[in-house]
Amino acid sequence: MTAQLGPESRPRLAAFARLQHDRPRDRWVVQAPERLFVLDEPGLAVLQRCDGERTLTAIAQELATEFEADAAEVLPDIRELLQELADKGVIVDGGG
Repeated sequence: MTAQLGPESRPRLAAFARLQHDRPRDRWVVQAPERLFVLDEPGLAVLQRCDGERTLTAIAQELATEFEADAAEVLPDIRELLQELADKGVIVDGGG
């Protein structure tokens, strides 16, 4: 069972996962064993901040400031994206 991510979770990529730029296709991906996740711009912005230090709340606050949005509205979308990746084993809670 995957842990549920909450506002104080400190997400990071699992040890086997890599965020990298796919130069031939000019896109950002998360590469994991036998899996590849293609990222859109918002997904990339989120994952670039998943360092195991920042909380979900802090990530939402940073992105809200950068994109002139309300952090309370951004947080559920960030949590949903990261929870989906956590359920696939690609994101872990670095604070635990």
